[in-house]
Amino acid sequence: MHSSYRGPSRRRAAAAIAAGGLLATMGLGSAAQAAADYPTKPVRIIVGFSAGGTTDVVARILAKELTQALGQPFVVENKPGGGSNIATEQVMASPADGYTLLCVAVTSAINQTLYPKAKFDLNRDFEAVVLGAKVPNILVVNNNVPAKNVKELIEWARTNGDKAAYASSGSGTSIHMAGEMFKVRTGLKTQHVPYKGSAPALTDLIGGQVHFMFDNMPSAWPQVQGGKLRALAVTTKTRSPSAPDVPTMEESGVAPFDVSSWFGLIAPKGTPKDVVEKINRAVNAAFDKPEVKESYLKLGAVAEHNTPQQYSQFIKNEVTSWAPVVKASGATVD
Repeated sequence: MHSSYRGPSRRRAAAAIAAGGLLATMGLGSAAQAAADYPTKPVRIIVGFSAGGTTDVVARILAKELTQALGQPFVVENKPGGGSNIATEQVMASPADGYTLLCVAVTSAINQTLYPKAKFDLNRDFEAVVLGAKVPNILVVNNNVPAKNVKELIEWARTNGDKAAYASSGSGTSIHMAGEMFKVRTGLKTQHVPYKGSAPALTDLIGGQVHFMFDNMPSAWPQVQGGKLRALAVTTKTRSPSAPDVPTMEESGVAPFDVSSWFGLIAPKGTPKDVVEKINRAVNAAFDKPEVKESYLKLGAVAEHNTPQQYSQFIKNEVTSWAPVVKASGATVD
């Protein structure tokens, strides 16, 4: 026969269990409330490249929309250097509270292979928030280069030997890798000149210090339209709706060649799921706004609704697919 008597020790244990359950419930409640209230102060969006490049342009479009939707300033901060690794490591070490985000580019997926000593892993150390845009790269030359198409550029580069130089927004970017792929496909020996972002690279390209560049379309296309650069080809399988008269690299005789850039928001690992989903919903809603669609069309960018889970899988696929490209190019950075 079991006694119903509960001595002091048993009562204390029961009270402790009850208190623990209450605290856990209160903790869950406060976390849920924090997510519901988010954001209660300005949010930083770190960009690993200088102002004016495509990552920066996309980040500022998203920041404007998030500011309007969520009622607190989303402020873009540029932290260029190390092929965006400096900014990536800074965000990785930030509090996982949703107040520090990284506008990440395809560069970081490439860097996982390019930098053998990389201190971060996109899937292990971050929460995928939302894929913000995809854009083609476009091959452009300055007006001093006589080539009017890809074939003529190859002939001109061969004639000029090691003096021919191409710019990139930094080692390991898709712009750099497109240039390396071009060298592999054509056997050219052109020099690579890395910059801390597309904007300074374009400035030197227009000024004639370098000769060509596989830039992201959003930053290069306005220079083409302004007559400062000449577009020879886009790097995707199909032509861009924003530049239907510009052929693809494969149409121009360099195949296989399929390179595109993408940009999105990620947060430190452990950022509350509700906060991640709140940001995701706000960005997806922005994709449906006519003014955002118009801004993206002008940039040559496209966006599709996506969940954090879909974006996470996308990042995994990108890391895997870029690895053999990096290895085939022979490029590496310590």
